[in-house]
Amino acid sequence: GNIADPLIILVAFGYGLGRLLQQVDGVPYIVFLAGGSMCMSTMMAASFESLYSAFSRMHVQRTWDSLLNAPIELDDIVIAEWLWAASKSVLSGIAIIAVVWLLGISREATLPLALPVVALTGLVFGAIGLCVNALARGYDFFTYYFTLVLTPMIFLSGVYYPVAALPDWLAAIAGALPLAAAVELARPLVLGALPQAPLAPLLTLLAYAGGALYLAMILTRRRFVA
Repeated sequence: GNIADPLIILVAFGYGLGRLLQQVDGVPYIVFLAGGSMCMSTMMAASFESLYSAFSRMHVQRTWDSLLNAPIELDDIVIAEWLWAASKSVLSGIAIIAVVWLLGISREATLPLALPVVALTGLVFGAIGLCVNALARGYDFFTYYFTLVLTPMIFLSGVYYPVAALPDWLAAIAGALPLAAAVELARPLVLGALPQAPLAPLLTLLAYAGGALYLAMILTRRRFVA
């Protein structure tokens, strides 16, 4: 589902709406959509793994409790879950990149450079997901996160249309979102160019990844103490 859904969106929206919209920001719509789709796919895969799968290991299967009998710290488990979620999400991003290349949507020399962006995106949303995981008391809790956080973020972050099309106040909010930063870095690479101002979105992603991981450690410690 983490790979299939973005692929379906890319093909259905890209070719379907692409016949109506034709061009967005001077490029074919399906090419415009490709950069956002790979970031969205990575976000969803990292979130699913750091939420449902991590919660199962932590709360249902009690795998974490067993691991704590070994000479490791709780923070080590959190970091391992973080890296695992990011690693799995990279596979989703690679799948989108491969489809983009195979379908001839983009075969630019800069396309492989999207892989580091995909990896960083996975680290960001893997860390954020572990924060939510530490607060959850059941699987139902994750529905709120997907519905109230991730879904609006997709529509605000330039996946389907340019952020510039939003009202100024919404565009300002979008500018602070991690998915928007990822799309800002990835889309030019699909188009065969380098990001014009990569420092701001790169720092945004690094700040989210580091801050969310630190918060996830704190919240997880509190959960296990409680």
